[in-house]
Amino acid sequence: MTDADPGGLFVVGTGTGVGKTVVTAGLTGWLRDRGVDAVAVKPCQTGYPPDDDAAFVAEACGNETASTCLRRLAPALAPEVAADVAEADLSYDEILSGVRTAVNAHEVGVVEGIGGLRVPLADGAEVLDLVAALGLPAVVVARSGLGTLNHTGLTVDALRAHGVSVHGIVLNEYEGATVAERTNPDVLEGMTDAPVWTLPPLDLAAPSEAVSGVREHLPAAALSAVTEF
Repeated sequence: MTDADPGGLFVVGTGTGVGKTVVTAGLTGWLRDRGVDAVAVKPCQTGYPPDDDAAFVAEACGNETASTCLRRLAPALAPEVAADVAEADLSYDEILSGVRTAVNAHEVGVVEGIGGLRVPLADGAEVLDLVAALGLPAVVVARSGLGTLNHTGLTVDALRAHGVSVHGIVLNEYEGATVAERTNPDVLEGMTDAPVWTLPPLDLAAPSEAVSGVREHLPAAALSAVTEF
């Protein structure tokens, strides 16, 4: 990390729909409840509307200043592809600069990825390039059941190969209903040498449940990369 790089966490996923927004909202709200000036940053939102991850985080935290989104595009596609389809300009350098500016304006930034790491972002760069350029420790969000060992292991390998520290892994919507679910946490810890935390299904009819659920089920160590408790 260089002096120009911000401080915080980068919430990455093993794919689309694994729960990055829930974890981002939970971590951001937990920090803010502890008096930390934290902001969630979404570099680019596609499928807008109806998808609006930053709006969910703001509602979960009860404050519109809790999150920001740099760009919103209508097509529900990878950002670079969505920009092409929408005939919109999307600059990787502007995204990188914008994220740094947004995070540096606060004590802690929680940056949320778009899909998985190999998703095309802009100008030939992928989400992985943004994570590596920012130099923030990563929290990997993954599904809990069968198949997650491969997806999660490859995600961790890709991050480390690009010099990114993996702070922890969150297995989302964990119920322990199958042998795969029950054994995955220990197996993943052995595979990756990273702490693995589990988050059960949450009732998100009230977005604030993301904050209370993450605070209840994840250890304080989940925030140790950015603050001491």
